[in-house]
Amino acid sequence: MRERWVIGNWKMNGTLPRNAALLDALKASAPTRAKLAVCVPSVYLAQASALLAGSAIAWGAQDVSANADGAYTGQISASMLQEFGAKFAIVGHSERRLFNAESNEDVAKKADAAAMVGIRPVICVGESLAERAEDRAEAVVCAQLAACAEVLAKFPALAILAYEPVWAIGTGKTATPAQAEAMHAFLRRELAKISAAAANVPILYGGSVKPSNAAELFAQPNIDGGLIGGASLVAADFVAIAAA
Repeated sequence: MRERWVIGNWKMNGTLPRNAALLDALKASAPTRAKLAVCVPSVYLAQASALLAGSAIAWGAQDVSANADGAYTGQISASMLQEFGAKFAIVGHSERRLFNAESNEDVAKKADAAAMVGIRPVICVGESLAERAEDRAEAVVCAQLAACAEVLAKFPALAILAYEPVWAIGTGKTATPAQAEAMHAFLRRELAKISAAAANVPILYGGSVKPSNAAELFAQPNIDGGLIGGASLVAADFVAIAAA
């Protein structure tokens, strides 16, 4: 059976008091069928490590360097994240692809660097509205996935895939359950071409997931949970999504 995860991506949000209140509320919530994790800004790694120690909630980072060490000012290596106990690192999020000009190859190198030290890379793929309108969604996502094929073949037990249609991130728009399932099914078939083990990599959906639409999305056979943005900053919403 494939793992089911609901992972929060706080993006560039948070303060020490707000974070503490949110994490305390999550720890106090009832268990859900899905496993929970939060990916926090790098300045809050130590706080997350301390507050979530011994809890059932995992945590991770929103990015990781492809480099092990050296003269890379501002970057954070996988081994540094490992020292704090990070279990996840988001790689290839559309905002980093857009604002930091990360290529498919950059994403693959970051995923490999994370997996090499036992950190689970959450590999994000997704198409823009223009690419979908031009009927290129599958081709775009396939190219993003293909760049990470070697990592997925080497580390199928660590890797997690997250399909996030760029046009649905932070816009209030959401792919219909049928649209999301169609892409997840396509990705599942592509993963199976890499290896039988890779076919069981969890595929999460991200893009304006809310308590009101989570159950219908998560009921789809190839959607294994969610990578949640804004709703992960509200404990009640995040828990409700996980409960779905």
